[in-house]
Amino acid sequence: MNKIACFIFSILIGFASHAQTKKWTIQECVAYALKNNISIKQSVLDADLAKIDKNSALGSFLPSINADASHSWNIGLNQNITTGILENQTTQFSAFGLNTGVDIYKGLQNQNRLRKSNLQILASQYNLDKMKEDISLYVANAFLQILFDKENIKVQKEQLAISEKQYVRTDELVKAGSIPRGDLLDIKATVASNKQKVVSAENAFIISKLSLVQLLQLDDFENFDIADVEYGVADSPTMLLGPETIFQKAKEIRVELKIAKSNLEIAERDLKIARGGFQPSLQGFYRFNTRISYADVPVFDSTGKFVGFRNPNPFFNQFSDNKGHNFGMQLNIPILNGFSVKNSVERSKVSIKKNKLALSQSELDLERNVYKAFTDVKGRLMLMNLQSLLLMLERKRSIMPQKN
Repeated sequence: MNKIACFIFSILIGFASHAQTKKWTIQECVAYALKNNISIKQSVLDADLAKIDKNSALGSFLPSINADASHSWNIGLNQNITTGILENQTTQFSAFGLNTGVDIYKGLQNQNRLRKSNLQILASQYNLDKMKEDISLYVANAFLQILFDKENIKVQKEQLAISEKQYVRTDELVKAGSIPRGDLLDIKATVASNKQKVVSAENAFIISKLSLVQLLQLDDFENFDIADVEYGVADSPTMLLGPETIFQKAKEIRVELKIAKSNLEIAERDLKIARGGFQPSLQGFYRFNTRISYADVPVFDSTGKFVGFRNPNPFFNQFSDNKGHNFGMQLNIPILNGFSVKNSVERSKVSIKKNKLALSQSELDLERNVYKAFTDVKGRLMLMNLQSLLLMLERKRSIMPQKN
């Protein structure tokens, strides 16, 4: 028994150590975020709502069917609803009805609502795609920021080590009287500055790791770490193109512009729906109804003894005899409705103008982002090369013997 317990305990310890030593790759981070990020889940729910709205639009083409029923008791001197005779008795009355109606013509509003719902489904899918792209980009940036902060910590610690070696060497030269003590103070200030940079780099690493953990919706912040993999940076053929060429290609594929165009089409469809309110509407209707009444009529035998109650009119006979049908068509012509339709049309026109401006703004934002990203990449590459060159010079200077 003890052996089995020890075996299970060792397995649990192995699982725990494996969970704590797991290092996430960038592919794992992106895949996990796409499944668990809250913003993506909300976008999925928005897409589901758009599908429900389409079902509602389809339902407007179907006829409406409603049934109703009622039952009442009349006690005392009351008029029999079926016979019309005043009787002092307890009468029960039942009524049943069935109503149906269908839109024959409604200013093409139902058709336009269906087309609008299709556009809303498309727009919601674009929004979901954009959210996935944004989350993937955020995760990738956060992942690369952690890598950068890790390397920055190494660089700052190496720079601190170089400064400390210079401090020791300078201290020996000062003691030997080869250089003035002021040089030692300068190196000491440099060492203190490098220590502060190390602390700042470590704090930046903690913040960047926290940002990635929150994007992934993880709880275990302390044991989270990423895989230290060498990611080769290859020359991108996109950088060989000019920013204007990149912008023209981005206009064809970027989701932001597709969303803006879809919103503009939805606003145009809203205008057609609003204008349909000016047109007359024609509806067809049908109603079936029937009623049954029955009283508690006392029944006596041949000796005059009360034996119970009976209903002189059978239930189903009355159901068939009292049934009725009502059907026809109803035409509604809007004449004056407090400017509600007119104001709805005007609001739709304003919405179209706003969405046109939003589309233009999306194009301007995309152009600015393309140019900014292009210049940022070129500047980052130049900065990385410059930092590598400076670090190499510092290393060479630290190993070169100083002249007395």
